[in-house]
Amino acid sequence: MGMPHLISNIPPIQCFIRKEFLYDFKSHEKELEPCYWVSVKSIKGSAFYFESLLTNYGALYDKLPISAYVWKEDVNYDELLPLDYLQIWDCLSYDISILEKSLLKGLRCKVFMKNKKFYEGNYLLTIDNCYSSPNEFNNTLSETPNEHKSFNLIKLDNGQFTLQPNNRVLFYDQSLIASGVKIPDFKVSTKEFSCENGSKWSAGDDDNFFYDIKKVD
Repeated sequence: MGMPHLISNIPPIQCFIRKEFLYDFKSHEKELEPCYWVSVKSIKGSAFYFESLLTNYGALYDKLPISAYVWKEDVNYDELLPLDYLQIWDCLSYDISILEKSLLKGLRCKVFMKNKKFYEGNYLLTIDNCYSSPNEFNNTLSETPNEHKSFNLIKLDNGQFTLQPNNRVLFYDQSLIASGVKIPDFKVSTKEFSCENGSKWSAGDDDNFFYDIKKVD
């Protein structure tokens, strides 16, 4: 079975929708509506869109960005970050995969935002894109090394959620991570690696099961 196309299940995270999103920003500003996340959509060139179950209505509401949600009621509305801070890159393709990275489960972390400030929170899961349609023309950059991004979903202490690439997040672990952490100064990976391309070695003309292994007396 291939990767989900366009839409995928997401863990049923309990949170709140900012009600102005439910009324097209015409009313109900600074009010909240409880919900559970149901699914997430990946549309190339757009923000991720979340579908939610509104428990007071038994209704589904679809296609809201990450900025529409908070996880606690006592948020400071004057300090909420806009969408282009919470998700700095649009979706790279229509093919989507969701994974909770077990080594990072529940870890504290901090995110470097556009305003050059760090915001702390907890890691939840990762959303990633690829191109899994070999019979169709690939017009995405989802598999280009220096353009590909993962989207780490983080529950921020300020009450919001954010989707950030690896190079904007630093993780904390009392056992694994050094106390005096360094600031990464790495370069972006621009190369594609292959085990076969460029090698002159071949086993194509050997029909032995353990090819290239000769009997030793």
